[in-house]
Amino acid sequence: MLQEIIEKMYIDPDLLEELSDEQKAILFYKMRQEQVRRWKQEEDKREADEKRKPTKPSKPGTKNVCFMHGKDGKEWVWVMGDHRNDRTIQQILDDEAQRNADTQADIELERQRRNEEQEFQRKMEEEQRRLEREKAEREAELKRKEEEAALYASLKEAREAAKRLEEEKMRSQEEVTLRVNDLRKKFAVERRKSMERVETNKKHRSSELYMKWKHMRDSIDKQALETSKEVEPIWKEQEKRAKDAEVQMRQLARDAREEVRNSFRHVARNLTAVSAFASGKDKPPLPPKEDNGNSEKIKAHKRKSRPPRPQNRDAIIAWFHDEERERSAGLDPQTNKPAEWFHGIIPRMDAETMLINEPTGSYLVRVSERVWGYTISYRASDRCKHFLVDTTENGYQFFGTNQIKHETLADLILYHVDHHITVAGKEMLIKPIGQIKPTHPDYYDLFKNRRSESTSL
Repeated sequence: MLQEIIEKMYIDPDLLEELSDEQKAILFYKMRQEQVRRWKQEEDKREADEKRKPTKPSKPGTKNVCFMHGKDGKEWVWVMGDHRNDRTIQQILDDEAQRNADTQADIELERQRRNEEQEFQRKMEEEQRRLEREKAEREAELKRKEEEAALYASLKEAREAAKRLEEEKMRSQEEVTLRVNDLRKKFAVERRKSMERVETNKKHRSSELYMKWKHMRDSIDKQALETSKEVEPIWKEQEKRAKDAEVQMRQLARDAREEVRNSFRHVARNLTAVSAFASGKDKPPLPPKEDNGNSEKIKAHKRKSRPPRPQNRDAIIAWFHDEERERSAGLDPQTNKPAEWFHGIIPRMDAETMLINEPTGSYLVRVSERVWGYTISYRASDRCKHFLVDTTENGYQFFGTNQIKHETLADLILYHVDHHITVAGKEMLIKPIGQIKPTHPDYYDLFKNRRSESTSL
C-alpha cells in the first residue's frame, strides 16, 4: 500500500486513515526520498543528453564568427561611445547617408555621361558618312567632266582640264579633312563640357539625395514617435495584466502549498490525539477555531464519549440517531426531507460507480465508515475525489486548519455551490446525484426509527 501511494504521489484521506503512525511517518519520508530521486534522475538525464548531443559540422560556405580576445583571455568588447574619439550614432548615420548619396549620384551621372557620349559618337559617325557621300559624288562629277573634255578638246586643252580637275580634287580632300578635324574638335569640346556638367551635377545631385534621405528619416522618426505614443498605453496595460496574472498564479501556488502543509500538520495533530486517547490517557483538547463570520455562532452540543473511529456499521447508525438526527443532518431545510445529495453508509467504490459516468461537478454526500462524519464524493475531470467532513466541534467543516465552520451540513453544501472547496482544484458542487432505487434508499437505516417527525422516505 505504501508503494502504491508513493507511485500516485498524493495522499487519499481514506487510505491515510488505514495507516498507523509509524507507517505514516515512513510514508512521508519515502515520498520525500522518491521526489529527490526523481529530480536527480531528471537532472542526470538532461546532462547526459547535452553531452551526447552531436555537434553539427559547418556547411561549406557558411559564415563563422570569431571573437577577439583581450589580455585577460576573455572576449574583447568595444562599447560605442565610451572613447573620446568615438562618433555618435547620429554622425555615423549622416556619414553613411552621405556615402550612399555620393554613390547614387555617381551611378546616375555616369549613366548620363555615357548616354551623351554615345549621342556625340552617333552624330560624328553620321557627319563622316555624309562627308564621304559628298566626296564620292564630287569625284564622280569631276570624272564625268574629265571624260567629256577628253572627247571634244585637244590634247593641250585635255591636259589643262585634267590639271584643273586634279586641283579641284585636292581642294575637296583638304576641305573634307578640315571638316573632319573641326568635327573632332567640336566633339572634344562637347565631351569636356559634358564632363564638367556631370561633375557639377554630381555635387548637386548628391546634396539633393542626402536632403531627401534626411527628410525621409525625419518623417519616419516622427511617425515612429507618434506610433509609440499610441502603442505605449496599450503596452503598459498588457504589461500590467501580465504582472497581475503572474502575481495571481504565485498566490495560488502559495495557497496550495500552505493548504498541503496545513493538512499535514492537522493530520499530525490528529495522530497525536488519537495515540494519546488510545493509550488510555485523557483526550487532549483541540485548539479553538476561528469563526470568520460566514456562519452564525454554533450552539454547544453535548456528545457522548466514543472511540476515535467507528467500530462497525451499527455504531455509525447509533451515532447518527443519537447526535445527527437532532441537528437535521442530511435534510433539506426547505422541505425537511432527505436532500437529493444525501446517501447513507455506502462504500467508497459504490460512490465512484455512481459518479463515474456523470459530468464534472457532480457530487453526493455519504456517511463515512472511517470517521465520525461524512464524505463528499466529487466527480473531477480526471478522477473521483473524496473530501472528509468533520463533525467533532459542534459544527461541520472539512478536515484541516483554517476551514470555515458551518452550523448544518446543508449550509456547508450550499456554501460550496458558489465557492471552491480547494484553491488548487477549484471544485464546485454543481450537480447532486440522488438515489439509484428511490423506493428503497440507502439511508433507510438512518431514518427508520424516526416516529415523531414527518420525514418522508
